[in-house]
Amino acid sequence: MQSLRKYLPYALFLAFFSAAFIAFMQGRPTPKNARVYKAVQAYSPYYLDKRFGGLQILSKEDKKFKEKPNNATLFQEFERLEKEWAKTHLKFQNNTLVILNNTHKKVSQLRLKTAEEIAFVHRYYGL
Repeated sequence: MQSLRKYLPYALFLAFFSAAFIAFMQGRPTPKNARVYKAVQAYSPYYLDKRFGGLQILSKEDKKFKEKPNNATLFQEFERLEKEWAKTHLKFQNNTLVILNNTHKKVSQLRLKTAEEIAFVHRYYGL
């Protein structure tokens, strides 16, 4: 019994460190391809706004839209909104990413140069 008490602080430290590390890994955003993501983000209606009270998700189109998820789910919620928007506003044709507006007219297009960019579009936006 006495020998177990000696290891108790180490076991508690390991348990709390493991729980914090798991929470950190789950709260991270998905890795993104910088060139493709920046080009699409310019047309996406959602953006993160930094306030004194924390981060919140706002919309460029709807001024009343405001979501304040907790820190653990912030990036997952932001990615969910982006993917939902991408289903109706992005098309993938012949290694070209076509960006559409709300009336489904072509606004811009981006030629995907590498297999990594194509894989990112399929993985992140689900196209």
